[in-house]
Amino acid sequence: MTQAAIPSVPPKALGHIRVLDLSRVLAGPWCSQNLADLGADVIKIERPGNGDDTRAWGPPYAKDAEGNDTSEAAYYLAANRGKRSLTVDIASSEGQQLLRELVEHCDVVLENFKVGHLKRYGLDYDTLKAIKPDLVYCSITGFGQDGPYAHRAGYDFLIQGMGGLMSVTGERDDLPGGGPQKAGVALTDLMTGMYATVAVLAALTHRDRTGEGQHIDMALLDTQVAMLANMGSNYLNSGKPPKRWGNAHANIVPYQTFACADGHIIVATGNDGQYQKFVEAGGRPELGLDARFATNPLRVKNRDILVPILAEMVQEKQRDEWIALLESVGVPCGPINDIGEVFANEQVQARKVAIELPHPAAGKVKLVRNPIRMSATPATSDKAPPLLGQHTDEVLHDVLGLGEAEIVALRGKGIV
Repeated sequence: MTQAAIPSVPPKALGHIRVLDLSRVLAGPWCSQNLADLGADVIKIERPGNGDDTRAWGPPYAKDAEGNDTSEAAYYLAANRGKRSLTVDIASSEGQQLLRELVEHCDVVLENFKVGHLKRYGLDYDTLKAIKPDLVYCSITGFGQDGPYAHRAGYDFLIQGMGGLMSVTGERDDLPGGGPQKAGVALTDLMTGMYATVAVLAALTHRDRTGEGQHIDMALLDTQVAMLANMGSNYLNSGKPPKRWGNAHANIVPYQTFACADGHIIVATGNDGQYQKFVEAGGRPELGLDARFATNPLRVKNRDILVPILAEMVQEKQRDEWIALLESVGVPCGPINDIGEVFANEQVQARKVAIELPHPAAGKVKLVRNPIRMSATPATSDKAPPLLGQHTDEVLHDVLGLGEAEIVALRGKGIV
């Protein structure tokens, strides 16, 4: 009688890595969630009783089987999948010593405290490097470890303004509703978390080759300036600050949103042929032959004449009719979906972007899977964001080897 084959579990790319995560809110947790999805053992350090600030950033909250709110805010759930929660009072000397002992068993420390704050606790890079010379220590702050703003607190909204993003986001100043606008999600925090993930992985690769650890200094402002991309390059090479164009494009026409009879679409004509197909599909072929609009430079020059004509044309048909029509002739277009429509989209569903994970309080929670797809070492999302202190006993026992009596004593003192 042959034994049934046991399904093989794909290896985890970072299954050999342990991260001590002292960060909270978004930029740091976004980085550590990436590392957890890639297989790292991420130990999230939280304040006893309160934990990460985002646990209280609701509603909405995850709901239990009866439809009642739990204490787990959806904001917190978005950035803490796959981690273990350990509550420690880092203001106490015993709590600080516990963390220093944990560092001996970790490869990475991630923190987003104000510059110099952890030095008074003996949890700064220089102190921990003496304990573990090959440690990768990543600090995330608003403005970095040096410079005249180093000691300022940094927040995503503030940095979007200071870092130039809001100067190129929003409707044109000369149109109704014109003016600066922040992005709808905390892009600077998220991009800093992504850059920090890359930096940690690069530092681990260097460590594996040389045995040398290092300190990573990530700043929200640095990230925001870097992610200006072509806008920053345009300024550096022209001396002219770019301006807001709303949903239009500075150099291509038509390349913008239009209101249909029942909603909005995006039309992105990248060349003259696509423009001609667009107006032909709209029953206005003469606009493709008009000398004022024959080439893209001419359309850019005469956009204030052309765009109102196109807007009137687009309003004559419904959104889905336009999308089907333009797709059939090869004109790039698409809907502007609300987030409900995003998750109902057939492509999003086919890619299984939305996932459900078992949760001790809610029964199950709905989350968004990691978009990284790798054939040999896939990013997996198999553990829900932890309850506050859910893994305290487990980590203290499994990693530090503490016995039950020692853990009870620590709890009695309020250390964990």
